[in-house]
Amino acid sequence: METVTSADGTTIAYDRLGSGHPLILVGGALCDRHSLRPLADELANHFDVVTYDRRGRGDSGDVTPYAVQREVDDIAGLVTAVGGTAAIYGHSSGAGLAAIAASTGLPFTHVMLHEPPYGPDDVDPSDDGEQVLERIREGQNREAVELFMMMTGLPKPIALETAATPGLAERAPTLAYDFAVMAHGLTDGGTPVEVLSAIKPETLVLAGTTSAPFMVDAAHRIVTILPAAELVELAGHHHVVPPEVLAPVLTDFVSRR
Repeated sequence: METVTSADGTTIAYDRLGSGHPLILVGGALCDRHSLRPLADELANHFDVVTYDRRGRGDSGDVTPYAVQREVDDIAGLVTAVGGTAAIYGHSSGAGLAAIAASTGLPFTHVMLHEPPYGPDDVDPSDDGEQVLERIREGQNREAVELFMMMTGLPKPIALETAATPGLAERAPTLAYDFAVMAHGLTDGGTPVEVLSAIKPETLVLAGTTSAPFMVDAAHRIVTILPAAELVELAGHHHVVPPEVLAPVLTDFVSRR
């Protein structure tokens, strides 16, 4: 484990694996740096891969009040630590965070967004997750995780089983951070058009063909907004794609640009 100090003084823990062009992996809701380690292992033959604990998780610190910009600053610190430029891959709400970071002009060579869960533009997202946040405020962390999992489309028995994973309930308060990330830049509807329009590097948008329809729709929608984007649909896969399937797609995108 290595650490970097973010702009607000928060310690951010990360692991570095492999050699080559730097590639930062950004996990989604409830993930820590170990969650993306299997993908990092697959990518390590081609990249200098960074997996990190987003603030409030694992070995990273945190401060209050939370602000999305603080998480962007965390990524900026990682870019500096790996030499000043990097590719970035984000999964789920981590893709939302990667998009925000890219929109600020951080020196990314490539941006890869895997199913950022933007809602339909004709749905008001203002109340999304309020029941989850209420359970967190009441200290019902496990119940918050269960409800969140069902919101993502998991059947209740699987959601209950997942929420019982050791250590997962401890990360429940960071769900508020993911909701803030996905609401960042929204004015009307569920797509942050100004954020996406500001992303200049070549961008790969990924979606599984068997994922929740709103995620597939979001991928198709945002690829028309991004200035330089390519859409790849992963046939027969859903929101979580086996690393051995995903890694070659990412490697090919970076290597041919």
